[in-house]
Amino acid sequence: MHEENLSAYVPDVHYELIPIKNLVSNQTYQRNLSLKHVQKAAGHFDLCQINPVKVSRRDGVNYVFNGQHTIEIIALVSGSRETPVWCMIYDDLEYTQEADIFANQMKYTKALLPYEIFMANIEAGNDKQLMIQSLAESYQLTISDKSGPGCICAVAALEHIYDNYGFHILDRTLGLIAATWEGAANSFCANMMNGIARLLHCYGENMKDITFKEKLGCISVKEISRTAKDRRAGSLGFSEAILLAYNKKTQKPLRFEKLYTK
Repeated sequence: MHEENLSAYVPDVHYELIPIKNLVSNQTYQRNLSLKHVQKAAGHFDLCQINPVKVSRRDGVNYVFNGQHTIEIIALVSGSRETPVWCMIYDDLEYTQEADIFANQMKYTKALLPYEIFMANIEAGNDKQLMIQSLAESYQLTISDKSGPGCICAVAALEHIYDNYGFHILDRTLGLIAATWEGAANSFCANMMNGIARLLHCYGENMKDITFKEKLGCISVKEISRTAKDRRAGSLGFSEAILLAYNKKTQKPLRFEKLYTK
């Protein structure tokens, strides 16, 4: 391929450091600024995660068409709109071209799967993911992107339980499922894990592990899934289905109302 043809694959842009105060990001085609997102990202600010801001320099004005949240995060963290950011400058774009680029910039981008993100965090040596992996392995379970005996594919559910309920609840959840259904298909699905974690969080030590295994061990995961689907969508339906089975023929049943207490 001739060298002159190679340039056809290089964007006609240049880079500049531009103070945030000199950037404009109020074009109609852009989404509304999410202050909640800005504040959350600022609370976990990582300089290495900052991408160049895409700017269209039109009529001498620097219009941001990709990176409006980035500049607000940096402004918040630095405490100044004088702070410069690296910008990828496109010269002489029309307004309609900016809007088209903005609308289609993610069209062919492949998002990372939760499993891929989890394993990248393992490679990075991040404590949370290493702790979750170690916990799963203590029950002879494998975190995987493919279903199979002893495999957990619902990585997002593992992290959700850990983040919202803590290590102890995740430990009990995995232990109960492993002991009750012994690796049966779908026993480690997201709705099952989240449903049980919710129960353990609501009832604590009042929900007895021995009773759980006795009552639920004779009910298949498929049957629980059917009952859950008839009652309510998502993990709350699983919580209700499991609680129904747990309370059956019990002198002191756990109160259903507690399940809905925030």
